[in-house]
Order: sequence, then structure tokens, then C-alpha cells
Amino acid sequence: MPEQIALLTNPTAGKGRGGRVSALVGPRLRDAGFAVRELAGRDADEALDLARGCVADGVETLVVVGGDGMVHLAVQALAGSSTRLGLVPAGTGNDVARNLDLPRKDALAATDVVIRGRERTIDLARIGARYFVTVLAAGFDAKVNERANQMTWPRGQMRYNLATLAELRTFEPIPYVLELDGRTERFDAMMVAVGNGPSFGGGLRITEGALLDDGLLDVVVILPMSKTALVRTYPKLFKGTHIHHPEYRHYPARTVTVAAPGVVAYADGERIGALPLTVEVVPQALRVLVP
Repeated sequence: MPEQIALLTNPTAGKGRGGRVSALVGPRLRDAGFAVRELAGRDADEALDLARGCVADGVETLVVVGGDGMVHLAVQALAGSSTRLGLVPAGTGNDVARNLDLPRKDALAATDVVIRGRERTIDLARIGARYFVTVLAAGFDAKVNERANQMTWPRGQMRYNLATLAELRTFEPIPYVLELDGRTERFDAMMVAVGNGPSFGGGLRITEGALLDDGLLDVVVILPMSKTALVRTYPKLFKGTHIHHPEYRHYPARTVTVAAPGVVAYADGERIGALPLTVEVVPQALRVLVP
């Protein structure tokens, strides 16, 4: 029998790009000899139910057509299972694809990774029963995410850039308490990020150096700096060169609790909830197809 592949699409990803991309991916997979089950939930809850159904049915590969939000949803079903994740990026930030070195602008090339790629097993991060792949943002970066998600224009990275400038006008350092594998750190900071992978927000490499399969979280703290200095430092996030700034701090950990007043955390670009939150690494939790 042909290998079973489920194709889970967010048709609204990338302002409709998800639906257009899916129309290319399905035929390509069938031409390669796969039996394809096409799925599209009417909302996030239904999409998650569909993904869980695939795992329960023993489908070998679940291919997500969408952005980081759709991957985040699928991972809730796939974590710890034998079903592999394939990804054809069709979102705005596409940081999961970026972290896995997948083609982000060529849907057919990404589909060919599903067809001919190799399997890799990566870690996930977990907050309670909820998993994430990339970065949990809890500070200035989270406030930027919250504003960017409320914006309908522009698309892509420029949306995050404008949201950053808007937040800069009123932002003040936040008092944090971190519990890192049982050790306590207290400080005022601009942001705290907990990375399983290195980037979020469309290529912001806040947790530069984080590896998806090292069994560790990378906790990054940016201590207080002037708004002018923050503006100058911001472009360095795209290259990861902010790690040389004197206000940068890095803590590897397996478990971290982040506490601060009035901060809502985001992970994989999705709203998680108010601090305090405890994040733990779950080693070797997800099977993925990569080049």
C-alpha cells in the first residue's frame, strides 16, 4: 500500500497563500506515489482534532501547509508520537522552517523535502501540557508580538518592525525573577526569551546559538538599556550579533520559571498567557522531515 500522508492546511495563512500552496502540494505528493488525505479545519480546535485523528490512525506523516501558528497547533498532536512532521511554509514569519533549513519561498521545493528528505528528531519545549518549537518571548519582544498580531498591515517583517517602534515609546524595564534548574536570579530587564530554537518573529535570532536537539533551553536576558541603544541593537538580532552587547546574558537550563508582573508570554508567535510560567525541555519529542 502507498504510504499515508495527511495534508493539513491553514487556508488563510499568509493572507490566503496557504490555500494556493496546498493546491500545488497535494498533486505533487500524489504524483510521487503517496496516498494523500487532505484536511482543513474550520477553526483551530477542529484543525487540532484532525491532527490528533491522524496520529490515532497511525498516519506516517502529517504535512502542515501554513506558518508557525499552524505548526504550533500540529505539534500539540504530534509530540511524543511516531507520526512525522512535514512542513511546507506558507505563513508570515516561518521561523520553524527557518530553524530547520527548509525552503521558505518555494512550495514545490519544500514538498520535495517531504518526498525525499531525511528524518530528524528534535526537542520540544513544554509549558504544562502545551508544547512549542522555537522561542517563548516574555518582555519587550512579547509586547511587540502582541501589537504585531493586532495589525493587519503591512505583511511580513515590516509588521514587526513597526510594532517595535510603537512599543518603544512607552516601554520601561520589567522586574523579573527566574528559577533556572532551581537557582534564582532577580533583575530588571528589557526582555527574557526562552529558546528551543534560535529565532522568532520572522528571523529575530534572539536566542542565537540555541540548538533544536541538545536537550537544553537557552534563556536570554537583555538588561536595561536606553531606548536609543535598543533601537541600535535591534538590527543585530537578525544576525545574532547582539550576543556581544554588554547587557546580554545567557543561561542554559533544562527547566526555567519566568515571573514578572503584567507580562503576557508568546511562543511560536502564539499567545500563551500571563507570567509566571514554567518551561521545560522535552528531549527527542518530535520527528521531522528535513533536507
